Amino acid sequence: MMGVRRSNAARSASRGVASVANPTIAIVGAGRVGSALGRRLREKGWRIGPVISRSQRSAREARRRIGSGTPQGELSEPVLDADVILISTPDRAIADTAAALARFGEYGSSPAKRGAKRHRKPRGKPWRGKIVLHTSGALASDVLKPLALLGSATGSLHPLQTFSGRTLPSLAGSVCVIEGSAAALRMARRICRDLGCIAVTLPPRSKAAYHAGAALAAGHILAAFEAAVRMLVQAGFSKARAVAALLPLTRQTLANYERVGPRAAPRTAWTGPLARGDFGVIQRHLKALRRFPPEYRAAYEALSKLALRVLANGTPATRRELQRTLASIK
Repeated sequence: MMGVRRSNAARSASRGVASVANPTIAIVGAGRVGSALGRRLREKGWRIGPVISRSQRSAREARRRIGSGTPQGELSEPVLDADVILISTPDRAIADTAAALARFGEYGSSPAKRGAKRHRKPRGKPWRGKIVLHTSGALASDVLKPLALLGSATGSLHPLQTFSGRTLPSLAGSVCVIEGSAAALRMARRICRDLGCIAVTLPPRSKAAYHAGAALAAGHILAAFEAAVRMLVQAGFSKARAVAALLPLTRQTLANYERVGPRAAPRTAWTGPLARGDFGVIQRHLKALRRFPPEYRAAYEALSKLALRVLANGTPATRRELQRTLASIK
């Protein structure tokens, strides 16, 4: 029964945090994402606590971008004074960061005490009722397990937006994918509401596939676009002219896709020789690609096959014709 009472108390405390008028948030890993979220939340009345980065200098720079907070060049126990801890480190560092944070609550505040009481079970009182969220798109909240075991509510919050570091993106209208415990989800929804985002809850097992789709639509499409730019440059365009020529084409394709809507067949916005079944033009493309690094042809072939799969629902005959065309040009 004692364990149940602790659990109920932790849930009650977390629920109270979600309803605080002006919560304090600590930002651990205040890079592009952490600084942008901190700035937007500050503008909405949130109090900014510790702003933690890799060095005191970068922490001061992050504090300047956010407009508030206490810069720190390393993790320290003042992070426990915040109502919400937002971990926005690179994905590879989240597990280690969670483990490091958990050590602050194991046996009390003093490292000497922690060393003297290793034989005792962790108390975890400093973390009871705290809410900890990370901003990874690919990882779920289980990476924060060390903190969950100490009584904190854990979850993840991933704004589906690009963060260049040069400009502060508008998050209004952007989707924000969230998951985690009930108390963490309440806080994540509140953050989304304050940011003007649309909260979408996904099961933890779906996050990696979701993030792969986002990477395909953003990072990979930029790689394809830059490759196209370089192909035009080799054909005789200047770099500036190539970009100016291709941007309207790409924008119009996406505008056409947006216009037909998600319920229409995407092939209605699809153009190009493969959409027309013009395999003679595809042969000429493949011959031209001999002058480029092998990744160009590999990408062209892979995207052609993918297009038949997801845009045309290509019949076996069409796929065989494409395969013959690809095989005919070595």
